[in-house]
Amino acid sequence: MSRLGNLGGRLYRGESSIDFVGKQRLWYTISGLILVVSIASLATLGLNMGIEFKGGSVFQFRAPSATTQQVRAAVQSSGVVHEQPIVQKTSIGWRAQTESLNSDELLKVQKAIADTFKLSGPDQISPSTVGASWGADISKKAFQGLIIFVILVIAYLSIAFEWRMAAAAVVALAHDILITIGIYSLLQFEVTPGSVVGLLTILGYSLYDTVVVFDKVRENTRGLSPTSRMTYSQASNLALNQTLVRSINTTVIALLPVAGLLFIGAGFLGAGTLKDLALVLFVGMLAGAYSSICIATPLLADLKERDPKMKILRERLRARGNSPKRQAKSTRRGSASVAPSEALADDLVDDPEESQDDEGTPAVAVRRVVQQGPRQQPKKGTRRSRGGN
Repeated sequence: MSRLGNLGGRLYRGESSIDFVGKQRLWYTISGLILVVSIASLATLGLNMGIEFKGGSVFQFRAPSATTQQVRAAVQSSGVVHEQPIVQKTSIGWRAQTESLNSDELLKVQKAIADTFKLSGPDQISPSTVGASWGADISKKAFQGLIIFVILVIAYLSIAFEWRMAAAAVVALAHDILITIGIYSLLQFEVTPGSVVGLLTILGYSLYDTVVVFDKVRENTRGLSPTSRMTYSQASNLALNQTLVRSINTTVIALLPVAGLLFIGAGFLGAGTLKDLALVLFVGMLAGAYSSICIATPLLADLKERDPKMKILRERLRARGNSPKRQAKSTRRGSASVAPSEALADDLVDDPEESQDDEGTPAVAVRRVVQQGPRQQPKKGTRRSRGGN
């Protein structure tokens, strides 16, 4: 078995553990800093909206020996472009985006590009104009779809699980959206309809990973009561460790094709249309994997620990761990002279609420068996036969 498989087995059985829930303050601090930077970037830099959202004119042409600076200078040399054009190299040539131009201004830009790169004529350039209303309509429908999606998520998780899980999942979704949008703003990536589609797609991926962890949390915490030996946070952390390897494998497998589209398809091969979708998927999947492990479940544990029953359980276990008898027992266990069977008997009678073992045998009887040893059986041949002398 591989090392990862061995690690997964130890994590599942509880032999090894990573304290994700216990370090929730660290995760909250990291996410808080990222969110502050994202919100500050959105407030100052804003989003680099594509032509589909703000409108404008686009010129596409072939010029194999041209550079980005040369294309930008050629467009501005027409004298009708007042804003700095956005220039991109695509698989079919060059793409220059400007503000909205009328028909006469389009011809002037075409002529300037043709003269600069020695094209046979303006007909070698493909101009087009896009209005901002189309992008605005897409944004409106995407926002409506997002609201409907969140409502359905809350309803489903509240029915299938409980409202605390629904609240934690929605917070994790908002966390992923803000981080993804913030990175787009900070790095000034262009926002296109493909980006919007990708943003809605990562919500489903993030929710899928979160629900898988929550299902294991529900399984581990189903029998918790004020007399249990494990708090809700401890049971939740065990569920995280049991699903950790699965989450890592799922994330890596999902990121491999997306990374291929982003770095090979868009970066190496120059397929610009793939970049818009692959970029938001790559960033969003990473944020979703992080939030499902480090945000959603610790937040769920924090909410659940406010329940009166969980408070009683936590205080009882804390008092039990700090009792003089428990501390003395821990000291004795550290000595080599204490037999494991004697330590087991001490555990069984330490707490009056745990006065019986799993099979219902009284703990006092167990102590008696440990101290006195096994019951002696009569030796064979010591009893006379019924018909003997």
